[in-house]
Amino acid sequence: MRYNIQAQTVLALETSCDDSAAAVVRREEGQIQVIASNIASQDGMHAKWGGVVPEMASRQHLEALPFLVRQTLEESDLEITSLDAVAATVAPGLAGSLMIGSITARSLAALHQLPFLGVHHLEGHLASVFLSPDRPSPPYLVLLVSGGHTELISVNSFSDFNRLGRSHDDAAGEAFDKVARLLGLPYPGGPSIEKASEIGDPDKFSFPKGRVSRPEGGFYPYDFSFSGLKTAVLRQVEKLNKDREALPINDLAASFQKVVVDVLVERTIRCAIDKDLTSVVLVGGVAANKLLREVMTKRANDNGVNLFLAPKAFCTDNAAMIGAAALIRLESKLRSSSLELGIKPRMPLAEAGLLYQFPPPF
Repeated sequence: MRYNIQAQTVLALETSCDDSAAAVVRREEGQIQVIASNIASQDGMHAKWGGVVPEMASRQHLEALPFLVRQTLEESDLEITSLDAVAATVAPGLAGSLMIGSITARSLAALHQLPFLGVHHLEGHLASVFLSPDRPSPPYLVLLVSGGHTELISVNSFSDFNRLGRSHDDAAGEAFDKVARLLGLPYPGGPSIEKASEIGDPDKFSFPKGRVSRPEGGFYPYDFSFSGLKTAVLRQVEKLNKDREALPINDLAASFQKVVVDVLVERTIRCAIDKDLTSVVLVGGVAANKLLREVMTKRANDNGVNLFLAPKAFCTDNAAMIGAAALIRLESKLRSSSLELGIKPRMPLAEAGLLYQFPPPF
């Protein structure tokens, strides 16, 4: 199916993990505007398990998505027939969750004879910065830091990505969740640790800044490892419990958060300088963290680096960022995705262009 390359308005769905989301986004005079955006959170349901239960997440998507689509279209004051395309996240993510969003979007596209765009979830996060009026021009460096991903990505164009650094174990968001559970704080861990840290002493405990060894010796300069930090917090908690001391939860949270932020900022700014990239973009769920935004802003200013922040409202998983990515793809592609395109739980960002090939890659 060919589509109008002047397409302006997209209905987007995001169901890669545990939040169901729908949005209508529009490109007008070069700006991407969010016309309507809604999210049905599953945090309360998964909280007692301390993390996402995939099968439960899929069932909730199935229940929530039809109402979200209807609500979002009503709020946008648009009929679905007036849209230019329908988009959905198809990779990576939880297989069952991805399937619900993909099938819903493809069904709507087929029923109303609209183009369908399958979007890579990480490409959506990269596009979230374009929901801000202050937008970067390539080339630039992105720190994508979320529950499932911690990566440094150079962007030469919106279809030309190069990963320069990554986490070799837990992503930063996963570390927040696991340490929060260790400290008895509610799920999700990021907001809980951030809140507890507000009255904690970040210098009370000294935790390690994990590094990743090269096989030939030395360390990868831009890579991350948070499992050692998580273990260090565990050992400190065990020691305090053994000594029958009350856990200073606020101090532990603040000390942990400080190390995570320092590591993320130090390696991002170092990478930008080494690669001669004068602009840095911060996106992903952890990008909503207040301390991270403050420290990154200061270090960027100190080093003459331009910083661009995704709006806080669009840092965590949302459909507006998927719509933004779809609109950017609509500008440069002659074809939509195939209605036969499936889903893929694991897929590197570098392969995102395959989602628009005919026949589809999966």
